[in-house]
Amino acid sequence: MRLQNHFAIVTGGGSGIGAATARLFAAEGARVAILDRDLPAATAQVDFIRAHGAEAAAWNCDVSDAGQVQGAIGEAVGMFGAPRILFNNAGISIRRSVAEAAVEDWDAVIAANLRGVFLCSKFCLPHFPPEGGSIIHTSSVTGATGVRSRAAYSAAKGALIALMRNMAVDYAARNMRVNCVCPGFVRTPLIRPLLADPDRTERLIRMHPLGRLGEPEDIAKAVLFLASGDSAWITGINLIVDGGFCAGTTEDV
Repeated sequence: MRLQNHFAIVTGGGSGIGAATARLFAAEGARVAILDRDLPAATAQVDFIRAHGAEAAAWNCDVSDAGQVQGAIGEAVGMFGAPRILFNNAGISIRRSVAEAAVEDWDAVIAANLRGVFLCSKFCLPHFPPEGGSIIHTSSVTGATGVRSRAAYSAAKGALIALMRNMAVDYAARNMRVNCVCPGFVRTPLIRPLLADPDRTERLIRMHPLGRLGEPEDIAKAVLFLASGDSAWITGINLIVDGGFCAGTTEDV
């Protein structure tokens, strides 16, 4: 098992990529703390993990709230000990261009997707052991290339890539590795409105040269690689896992 005796904190672990990653971490031997503002969803994942013989617990936490983050991380550390892995995955999306976006929507997206990563990293870092560990942020293809009508989301996800690089440099001397995983369009609740339209779904699939949308498990496997000793000499990278989305179009023009 690649994460035997490790303790991992996963934000946004109640569904989608976070849930798939929490389950995979547990299957690889980790004790898992799930932080999610949807406590029933997080608890359901904990029940699944425990039913398969691993240790897990859930906390109700809005990652944009400093008090909630500090409290949840402190309680998780008290239960499971020093963390070796932090997966900053929680986030929201609102589809608007700059002129269309309400100020409060912009603030909400930046708070959840960028401030939340800052807060979770800030309050988790002091607890990592002397031998260090791994922090992974969930960015997005929308942070690496332009995608229409996602101004705030793209801004936050692009900022995460820059933040990751700075953190990788700042904490390398502590043997902390910091990386991003950059998913393409994955079948999660975040894109459920897009998938409700069959024509739009088909167009979206065509934008991925490998011919399908991602599944949460596709991203979880990449996160496991970045969390484990398999990537021991890797820090400061943005690992794109997108079915070829960022490589370009397959259309013959």
